[in-house]
Amino acid sequence: MAPMVVAFILSWWLVARSRAQHPRQPLLSLHPSKGVALGDNVTLRCHLPRPALQVLLYRNEAQIWHQYSTGEQNTAEFVFKAIEWGHTGTYRCRYEDKETKLMSALSDPVELLVTDVTYPPPGMMLSPSRRVETGTNVTIQCWASHGATFLLHKDGCSPPIQRQDPHEGAMATFTLLGVTPADAGTYRCSYSPHEYPFLSSPLGDKVTLEVTVASEAPQGTEGGPRRTLVVAVAGGCAAAAVLIFSLGLFFLLTTQRHRTRSGASPQGLGATELQVPPRVPWPQEDSECLTYADLRPPAPSPPRVVAAPQPPIIYAEQTRLQERVPQADGQTDRRTDGQGTQ
Repeated sequence: MAPMVVAFILSWWLVARSRAQHPRQPLLSLHPSKGVALGDNVTLRCHLPRPALQVLLYRNEAQIWHQYSTGEQNTAEFVFKAIEWGHTGTYRCRYEDKETKLMSALSDPVELLVTDVTYPPPGMMLSPSRRVETGTNVTIQCWASHGATFLLHKDGCSPPIQRQDPHEGAMATFTLLGVTPADAGTYRCSYSPHEYPFLSSPLGDKVTLEVTVASEAPQGTEGGPRRTLVVAVAGGCAAAAVLIFSLGLFFLLTTQRHRTRSGASPQGLGATELQVPPRVPWPQEDSECLTYADLRPPAPSPPRVVAAPQPPIIYAEQTRLQERVPQADGQTDRRTDGQGTQ
């Protein structure tokens, strides 16, 4: 764990030191940013975040100009008068920091294009047209008569805000995702032929985008955003109440069913009762001396059959008959009579 902490602190220190040694990146802008024709005057401004000793200007990665500075101004200007074809290209700038004497990184590139009025302007279409609500996706289509690189411009922005080079066809579709009021404004298109990358067509017809806040209430509607918020909150509370009630009812039914199953009588499971014979204790002998026959539990004895009760034998009638039978000497047997009277 300790080596990891040390490595993290060391890497953070190196990054912080590197940032402290290299001055911040400058910003380069072009004026005018579009619609420049041959013979026009163009100004490139390099915006400096720190006081500088000198400012360097590059075209197509080659240094073409440097300007010494007193360290008081925060902008260095490079002016081109009566531009020609040789002035077109990609420009960058950098500066030498006055305190650290270190060179900054190069600025983001800016392209100087020359407009050729012999090319027809591109066509342009905005969808949805004009007014949309915040969060809506807006598309701007630009097309030309031949293959080209299309540029999307917005009034008030120096460089093009988007660039697209369609590989097939001569149409580009620019998409503005989830527009906000900051995206409102006027848009135009231009294109550069593939064979002349620093040549620009004239700007096409402008389209205007209006962005309205989605929560605004229509005209004549009372309550406005506050009413909409109240309705949304009430709907959410009602949905939450229904969900809680449903969960409580489900839990109650599940608990009741579980109690019913656990409290059921064993007699209700069937009408037949099983009689288990009493267990006969096994002989207390060593298990090593027992055989399989000894280990086998005794077989249950067959059920005992109880005979039906016999009707009683009546001896009284037979005794009376014996009293009526005379003996051989004409006398009645007293022994028999004695038995009958007993």
